[in-house]
Amino acid sequence: MRKRALIATVALVVLVVAVGLSLAIGARSIDPGTVWHAIFSFDPSDPEQLIVRDLRVSRTVIGVLAGAALAIAGALMQSLTRNPFADPGLLGINAGASLAVVISLTLGIGGFAAQVPMAFIGAGIAAVIVYAIGARGAAAGAPVRLALAGVALATLVTSITYAVLLVDDATLEQYRLWVAGSLTGRSADDVTALVPIVLVAIAAALLVSRQLEAVALGEDTARALGISVGATRVIVIVVVTLLAASATAAAGPIIFVGLAVPHLARALVGASLPWLLIVSGLGGAALVLVCDVIGRVIAPPSEIGVGITTAFIGGLIFALMARRMKVVEL
Repeated sequence: MRKRALIATVALVVLVVAVGLSLAIGARSIDPGTVWHAIFSFDPSDPEQLIVRDLRVSRTVIGVLAGAALAIAGALMQSLTRNPFADPGLLGINAGASLAVVISLTLGIGGFAAQVPMAFIGAGIAAVIVYAIGARGAAAGAPVRLALAGVALATLVTSITYAVLLVDDATLEQYRLWVAGSLTGRSADDVTALVPIVLVAIAAALLVSRQLEAVALGEDTARALGISVGATRVIVIVVVTLLAASATAAAGPIIFVGLAVPHLARALVGASLPWLLIVSGLGGAALVLVCDVIGRVIAPPSEIGVGITTAFIGGLIFALMARRMKVVEL
């Protein structure tokens, strides 16, 4: 218990440092004192404080939301499917959200305000289809059936997405910018719209974590404890859909966060799902912010999308974990 609390505290400290870096570092570096005044004693006549308040605060909050959502969704997926290499993409949720965004771009419905509901619709439809397929037969809702249905749907939806892009050059150009992943171009209103959705989904994940732990021990054990296996799986899929759709709408299709971070967290805190979700959320948020900061400074004056830096750094982390650590079985 104390070890887990210590690890969670360290993860929180790392996140606070990452938030500070995100607010201070960019095309124009700003000293910590100015950042502090911009947050707690804002002076609108100071141009550096305006940069922090108008540009970097929203960007940082989006990074925290997207990173935490992806990591927690990944931890839930790994527990639901009993697969330490699972992530939200395994259920086709990310692919469904991406296709919906592409359709909105093709129809000329652009902007963040349109992407959010479209991403939710696409992710929701994908989740319903996967569960409908996986819930048929004697092994209804079994992890293997859900995973197979998700992989099949993701492949189909991705093919449709590419087909749409190939026949529409204008959409392809917009998609090219979106698919790289980015935390820029988000207003305070955009952040305000996403915060309650992500917070409610995270709270629901923590509430259902004990039930999911029991289900992971075996369906018979869970039923003996009075837990509805089917209802637990539905709730988890709904929560994962909300988290993955929020992250995809906010920052584009960022990969490896939902895969690598929960696996590392599990190696640190063990299989206790509530602690795993807490540490994964903190670690995922910190990783996305650090990758975003690296993308700002690695090739000035241009920026590299956070999806690219996250894929590179997350891939390296996961490769080192696979080489040096045992895979934590579920």
